[in-house]
Amino acid sequence: MEYFKASREHGELIFNLVQDTINAVYPRYYPKPVVEFFCGIHSRDNINRDIEEGCVRVLWKDGRLVGTGSRKGNHITRVFVAPEFQGQGYGRRIMENLEREIAREYPSICLDASLPAAHFYESRGYKTVRHGKTEVENNAILVYEVMEKQMTKNL
Repeated sequence: MEYFKASREHGELIFNLVQDTINAVYPRYYPKPVVEFFCGIHSRDNINRDIEEGCVRVLWKDGRLVGTGSRKGNHITRVFVAPEFQGQGYGRRIMENLEREIAREYPSICLDASLPAAHFYESRGYKTVRHGKTEVENNAILVYEVMEKQMTKNL
């Protein structure tokens, strides 16, 4: 298994993984306008910009991209594992690496958790500090958790 900083040539693979995962998982939790909103947030342009800024990490196994995660300062974003690899510890592996990187510089980590991911983050020690709510198209409501975890330097 390999975990490393994404480069420009990974952009399309990351975009496809993120979009495929959103479209496979999120419709079970959110109405269509919210799913479309998430797809827009995680656009090609946004992913490529984050790659250029050095924020994006990838996890590979046997020559395949299995997941991705990003960080901006102490904020974790865009953690996705391809649907066929979910439940096998890959998300945990991505989070361990991101947390280790962040703990070297910051005393706490924050993230915004979608409904499908909130339980996963709670199991990693994150606590909800507030509930977020955003209205999207067609009066649909995106509900999410703003979460935080206190870190120690010895990760």
